Amino acid sequence: MCIKLLFDQNLSYKLVSRLEDIFPNSIHIATIGLDKSSDMDVWKFAKENEYTIVTKDSDFNEICTLYDFPPHIIWLRLGNSRISVTEEVLTKYKDKICTIVEENKTGIIEIDT
Repeated sequence: MCIKLLFDQNLSYKLVSRLEDIFPNSIHIATIGLDKSSDMDVWKFAKENEYTIVTKDSDFNEICTLYDFPPHIIWLRLGNSRISVTEEVLTKYKDKICTIVEENKTGIIEIDT
């Protein structure tokens, strides 16, 4: 099963094309007009359309705690980093991410370096 990622506004839209081969059908919130929307609206969109949210923002973790999952949240705790670092991390953890989402036992996947 391929999971679809929904990249939050605090991540580059370039990640969509850079990770297309391992996370096909992923999108950035700006391309669907949600870049000015509330976190709750983004969360609802992800839930309704079966996306996993990728963010550096802790707010989604709070929403996940209150409203459960899916959608799953990938919380990147990388600080300010280059796109290439984010790409490397998501590539490195692809199998782990997919397993956690498929098992559906936890809603928050926290990744740091």
